[in-house]
This record gives sequence, C-alpha cells and structure tokens, in this order.
Amino acid sequence: MNWKHQVGLEIDARRAVLEQMALTIGNNPELGFAEVKAARLLSGVLEEAGFQVTRGIAGLETAFRGVLGQGRPNIALLCEYDALPELGHACGHNLIGTASVGAALGLAPSLEQLGGRITVLGTPAEETGSGKVILVNAGCFADVDAAMMFHPAADNLLMATSNALDAYEFEFTGKAAHAADSPEEGINALDGVIALFNGVNALREHLPDQARIHGIISEGGQAPNVVPAKAAARFYIRAPRRAILNDITAKILKVAEGAALMTGTAVRWHEFELGTDHMLTNQGLALAFGSNMQRLGVEDIEEFAEGMGSSDMGNVSQVVPAIHPYLSIGQGLVAHTPKFARASVSEGGLQAAVLAAKALAYTAVDLLTDPLLLQAIQEEHTRRKESEQL
Repeated sequence: MNWKHQVGLEIDARRAVLEQMALTIGNNPELGFAEVKAARLLSGVLEEAGFQVTRGIAGLETAFRGVLGQGRPNIALLCEYDALPELGHACGHNLIGTASVGAALGLAPSLEQLGGRITVLGTPAEETGSGKVILVNAGCFADVDAAMMFHPAADNLLMATSNALDAYEFEFTGKAAHAADSPEEGINALDGVIALFNGVNALREHLPDQARIHGIISEGGQAPNVVPAKAAARFYIRAPRRAILNDITAKILKVAEGAALMTGTAVRWHEFELGTDHMLTNQGLALAFGSNMQRLGVEDIEEFAEGMGSSDMGNVSQVVPAIHPYLSIGQGLVAHTPKFARASVSEGGLQAAVLAAKALAYTAVDLLTDPLLLQAIQEEHTRRKESEQL
C-alpha cells in the first residue's frame, strides 16, 4: 500500500472543507485565550471524524486535544488559531490550525493499519500568551514522540532559529503634585521609566549581537500639569539561548532597581506574558519534512536560516523532537502586517494550508512506519539536550 498516496487523496477529498475552515477562522479573528469559535470549529471537525476530543485541557478554555489510534508512536500535530490585536490573522494562524487538522483527517482512515496514535493539540495564544508553555508545564507532551506544525511565511524554509524570550512589565510609583505650583512636593514616576530606558540603552553595548530588547511606555501619566504618581513600561527581552537570556534579564532587573534609586521612586515588576525558550529544531525530522515537500513538487526550499523572533514552540522542542517549518503564501510578505493578513485568506494562503497538511501527514506516515527514523530523531534530540547542559 502506498500510504502517502492514499493520505494525499483523503486530504484532496476534504480540500473544500479545509479551505472553508481557514477562511472562517481568518475572517473572524479572535485574540489569544479567547479563540472560542476557532477552537470549537477545529475540534468539532476532528470529533466528526472519529477523534476522541477533550476540550479545556490544562485549564485553558480554548485548548483541546483530539486523539485517534492507540499505542506508540504518538505523533502530535499542533494547531494555532489566535489573531493579533488590530491586525487580525497577520501571522496566518488560521492556516496553521487548518493544516494540522487537515493532516489528521488525511491520516485517520488509514491509522488502524499504520499503527500508532495521532494527537492533535489545540494550542491557544501563541502571539500574546504562550499557550504551549502552559501545555508543556501541564504534561500534555509527556507521552508524545514527535511534534510538528507549519507556519506561513514569504518563503519555504525547513529550519530556523528562534530566540528565548522574557516579557516584563515594570511599574514605578512616585507621588502626585501640581507640576507648576508645587513640583517639589512630587516624585515623578515617569522619570523612573525614562531612567530605565536610558539604563537599558546603556546596557545594549555590552550584550551579545543577537540579543534584542524592545519596550514601550504603557503608562506615563494623565496630564502634563500633574506629576505622575504612576508610570509603567513593558519590555520583550530576547536572546539565542535561555541561559544567555537569564543573565540579560537579571541585569535589566538591576537596571530597574537603579532607575528607582536614582529617581526616588519605587519599582516592582512582573511577567505580563509567560517566557518562552529557544527552538531546538530536530534536523532529521525537518529533512524528512523537506523530502516530503519535494515529493509534493516543491523545489525552492531553503534549508536553514537565522531567526530573531520567538515562539512558544521552543518550549515544546525542549521536551520532544519538534519541527516548525515555513511555507510560502506569497513572495515579499512581512509578517504582522495588513498585507500578510490579506494573504492568509488568499488563494495562495489556502493552497499553502493544503500543501502543509499533506507534508505534515506524509511525515507522520514516515514516523509511523519507519522505526529507525523515529529512533534517529529521538537520539538527536537527546544529544542536543545533553550538549546544551555542558
């Protein structure tokens, strides 16, 4: 039996359903942890196909698990479906969820003969809440042998680095006063925030080249004639490795303490989003995916590139062999822009989702039928983890 051919036929037979699913989610964007309609749609399609669906896993209303088959290996296909504030699906997550569900639907009729198990995980809030971190911490990957997803992009790319990220909000407290009549009675909380920015900028000279720190003033006072009693800033802090990031973040917390001391304010901080770890792309699994892309007629595939962004898929890759390849939905696109949002519901976007569904499903077939490949990617994952601990 040519399992890949059979799986491809099953996905083609469901093309209209998949395209409509991608359009429905794409045209009805929902923010992280509030993706009620998208989660219901994706999990409902799985349920109709015979998957055992559990909603609200890990205490997250819009997370779900759909399972078909039994035993091992257990291959996880990950869905994202959250949108960006104001921009909608400008990162194409409507296509990600569709592709993973499409791959699962293609595999379902043959799974009993293939053996093993397919687990589809609905992972909310990648953009602004790091939902996969919560799922990892809740043990949702404890019995998973490999995890896969795809991401839409401008170009086809098998492997990319992804930075570890911390997300901190700093709240400075001072004392209000009339800014003209009695400024000496006030303590300006905004001065604390500005001192923090200046300190961070001074720190940049002494950081690794690939480190990134970017922040905004999220609260700076209400009126120019009132000394601000409260001000706040939010920062994303990124570095190529978690160990490097921990060192940088510790330095920034010291800068915040110094800013408060300089300005006579008080400061406290908290993580406004869960931090994420750097991505450990499994090369053996990525190359298997690339081979299946070539089988599907795609030749313009870049193997590796340095990436400066961050994703909670990094946390998944720390616990199981994982891939996060990119497929083109249009040349010259830049993510997190209105143009990208339009592309995510375009004909090119829909075609990429179906292509990704097939490539993911074909790679799952490889893992289910080739124990030596599965062993190799698991051994690679163990070696990578051990090398980072040296």
